[in-house]
Amino acid sequence: MLWNARNHRIPLDGTALEAVSFGRGEKQLVILPGLSDGLATVGGKALLLAPPYRRFFDRYTVWMFSRRNDLPAGFSIGDMAEDQARVMQTLGIGSAAVMGVSEGGMIAELLTARHPALVEKLILAVTAPCVNDTLRDCIPRWIGFAKEGRHRELMIDTAERSYSPAYLEKFRKLYPFLGMVGKPKDYGRFLSNAEATLSFDAREELGRIVCPTLILGGEDDHIVGADASRELSERIAGSELFLYPGLGHAVYEEAKDFYARVFAFLDA
Repeated sequence: MLWNARNHRIPLDGTALEAVSFGRGEKQLVILPGLSDGLATVGGKALLLAPPYRRFFDRYTVWMFSRRNDLPAGFSIGDMAEDQARVMQTLGIGSAAVMGVSEGGMIAELLTARHPALVEKLILAVTAPCVNDTLRDCIPRWIGFAKEGRHRELMIDTAERSYSPAYLEKFRKLYPFLGMVGKPKDYGRFLSNAEATLSFDAREELGRIVCPTLILGGEDDHIVGADASRELSERIAGSELFLYPGLGHAVYEEAKDFYARVFAFLDA
């Protein structure tokens, strides 16, 4: 199979959790995606999601995990971290490098603090140690759009807050079509994900993280804010911090060296 790309469905508490894997290396790299996972899981998308990680394939088997399919209201970031720990143990992933992006980074923080034996290296990308004013400015707005079924407005607002002005000049041409792309049948799962961020606070637990940690952010992040990355670095002893000047929340898409930087950190 090309790139050894595989799709997985892991049973969990009467529902299931979708995952994909690619690569053939002996080491394990776990990726936890952001809030967009609430709109669509990674299920069935192994070949689509694999390309950015090609340089990892010889040394790593790369796993990307969604949150559980049926995500009830009131499910917390801590609950998601416990799900992730259970699934890793079920799959025999005894110790892995973990990269969490945005909301996935919040899950990764608690996973590492509470289950340190599962995480040997940690990458936190465009995420925060707690809900802050920047998040409170955008998350309730997105919740409102979702409750009203205003998918196009949700997608446009997310794009405007994520990308650099140079990228947006090209991307705005697609705005008329955004209402037709990626609209879920039901927004319940997205709402549960979004509402979980509004009660998130890992600050008192970050001191438990002792594994090598790389923190990546954008100086112009309008979703979590650049200060969130700085605070993470201050609270996680020995962590490395790099902020991309001129870029925002979508550094993992816009920064040409993003995955090379992650690979260098893991390979050090």
